[in-house]
Amino acid sequence: MSIATDLDDLESAVRGALSTTRATAACPFHPDVTIRVGDDAAETHAFYRARNLVKSDGRGWNHELLIEEIARQLADAADRVCPRCSDESCA
Repeated sequence: MSIATDLDDLESAVRGALSTTRATAACPFHPDVTIRVGDDAAETHAFYRARNLVKSDGRGWNHELLIEEIARQLADAADRVCPRCSDESCA
């Protein structure tokens, strides 16, 4: 998939911005688990990075949709610790 196609998908664009700014990370043992690092500066930087991404048609993202998608992805991420790793360590 090309970069332009990825940028046309708001969810992918936000996921990439959160990941590259290190606001979120994948668990090294459970790559399907996203962890919210808890760095406010990284989260702010991710917003600005996603805001500055331009879709293939030359337009930017709708501000409200961008805010909602970032909030949704951060809310869905585990806080600082992978829940699957912590469950396995208790077993």
